[in-house]
Amino acid sequence: MAQQFALTSRIKLANGLSMPRIHLGVYLTSGQETSNAVQWALEAGYRAFDSAQMYRNEKEVGSTLLNFLSSKENTSSLKREDVHFTSKLASNSSYDAARKSIKQSVKQCGLGYIDLFLLHSPYGGKAARLASWKAVEDAIDQGEVKTGGVSNFGVKHLQELLASKPRILPAVNQIEVHPFNTRTKITDFCREHDIVVEAYAPLVRALRMKHPIISSLSEKYSCTPAQLLVRWSLQHGYVPLPKSVTKDRIVKNGDVSGFEIEAKDMEEMDGLDEYLVTDWDPVDAD
Repeated sequence: MAQQFALTSRIKLANGLSMPRIHLGVYLTSGQETSNAVQWALEAGYRAFDSAQMYRNEKEVGSTLLNFLSSKENTSSLKREDVHFTSKLASNSSYDAARKSIKQSVKQCGLGYIDLFLLHSPYGGKAARLASWKAVEDAIDQGEVKTGGVSNFGVKHLQELLASKPRILPAVNQIEVHPFNTRTKITDFCREHDIVVEAYAPLVRALRMKHPIISSLSEKYSCTPAQLLVRWSLQHGYVPLPKSVTKDRIVKNGDVSGFEIEAKDMEEMDGLDEYLVTDWDPVDAD
């Protein structure tokens, strides 16, 4: 019996809260394109949406969520607390700049609070990272944010944050991770410290969809290459953020309950690691 990973499945976080196992990514989308993708995802059963200040689409995501919740399409009678919105701090600088920036994101999305707020990268240096984290802690205390985390943090950045004895620990590290960049040092460290790994670019930005092993395993499991990659991520315990602006693909990317990748096939996919970076790679930043 395949382990069920429905769009309504949730994962427990170290702070006692939980979040959905699959989130829609909205990186490099804007305007009506963003709104359409979020609307189609909601109709397909998605409950979580990954935005950022740098994406400049917090407003579109938030307004589409609110419109859906009050519409007749909301056949499950979802409330605000049933959907999950993530945003990220564009840059680490001072405490005051970060606090102001977080408040602006809450205002932009219009949702009343942000479910998950991340430091988008480790850039800026140690002092800026720790000051920005303190701003996240205070935003949580003020009810502006439910859960805090980081993104693109390497092991040394995570060690630095934990060594600073923060009042609130990071619950999430969002990194690029897929079979072609497995980042085992970071993922192992996160597992040891009860930090959930969110996998961005889980579909490898479509750069390896025709790889012979991906093709043959997709055929074996009667799924699309994208479904195979999402399932690989879930079976590793990660939270994948598949991104699409196509209705059919959005639906298919979230429909991964009908099969389970066998252990030997998971190992074969793990062996595809070539440290393929599809975007930026700040994990070694000073």
